[in-house]
Amino acid sequence: MVLVACGPFTPSDSVAFEPLSDLLEVVARDRPDVCILLGPFLDAKHEQVESCQLLSPFSDVFRLCLRTIIEGTKSAGSQLVLVPSLRDVSHDFVYPQPPFPSLDLPKEDRA
Repeated sequence: MVLVACGPFTPSDSVAFEPLSDLLEVVARDRPDVCILLGPFLDAKHEQVESCQLLSPFSDVFRLCLRTIIEGTKSAGSQLVLVPSLRDVSHDFVYPQPPFPSLDLPKEDRA
C-alpha cells in the first residue's frame, strides 16, 4: 500500500503542524509500505512567513516538522519519501530541485 499526501501541512493561521499530526495518525493506523509526502512543508505563502511573524528560523521549523514526521512514521515501518516543493521556504527554489539535506539526522533515519 502506498500513501501519498501533499502539503502544506499547517493551518493558514499558525505553524502548528496539526494536519500533519492527523496524517501521521492515519499512517500509524494503516501502516502503508510507502509514505510519499509532497511539500510544501513550511509554505512561503503562509501568512506568518509572509509577514515575518515566525519566532524561529525557517530551518528550525522545518527540522521540527521533519522530526515529527520521522517519529510519527517510525512505528509504522513505512518507507518514507519526502519531495520538496518550490514553495518550501527552507529549501532551494530552483528546478530541478535538489534533495533535502539530512539535517544532522541519525544514520538510521537518513536511509
